[in-house]
Amino acid sequence: MRLAKFLAHAGVASRRAAEEIVRDGRVTVAREVVVDPARDVDGDEPVAVDGRTVRPPEERAVWAVHKPAGVVSTARDTHGRPTVVGMVRKAGTRLYPVGRLDADTTGLILLTDDGDLANQLTHPKFEVTKTYLAEVDNGPVREPALRALRAGVVLDDGRTAPAGVRQLRSGVLELTLREGRKRQVKRMCEHVGHPVRKLSRVAFGPLRLGDLAEGAVRRLSPAEVQRLRDAAARPGREQD
Repeated sequence: MRLAKFLAHAGVASRRAAEEIVRDGRVTVAREVVVDPARDVDGDEPVAVDGRTVRPPEERAVWAVHKPAGVVSTARDTHGRPTVVGMVRKAGTRLYPVGRLDADTTGLILLTDDGDLANQLTHPKFEVTKTYLAEVDNGPVREPALRALRAGVVLDDGRTAPAGVRQLRSGVLELTLREGRKRQVKRMCEHVGHPVRKLSRVAFGPLRLGDLAEGAVRRLSPAEVQRLRDAAARPGREQD
């Protein structure tokens, strides 16, 4: 990990401010002054700022879950229904869902113990995209309805933001949204006369569901977690 990132993740300062702290000669690695913010550190060498030791940042966990229908997107359920958190039994830490999917919606949901990352991935100002596949009634969806979905439709809680929409085959839509209102895809499709029969989320920012089987879980690699952080750090830009 680069030194500036190490300091930022350890809570010393923002990434940009950490770079300045390093350039000012205030940081030592293994008791030697380092002025290059891009210097790699592995966490084993002692790092200090102004003579005070910086503890290595805690490794946070992020899990990808392929949620089946009937599983609720909560840590626990008062009605005894299965939860997404219950699907990850060996995490070794307390996890929370990143956003929600309706009980009858399947697909990709993330679990993490990193509250800051969860907030960045779900807060509207960060505009992290979510991509869905929707099987709808009354297909095929004609061009006027597709244009309306792309431009934004007026729902009871206001006009939706422009969305990426394409028809993969008759009555099957791929929708990419930068906001996350309650039941948004279902309400948008119903508004243009095509109620949703089946809905699945296939991507969250740069992370795709891929071949993760329904009901399966996997822990994300550090590189994948960093891609999620990077996606939240550049709101308004296309994520790939």
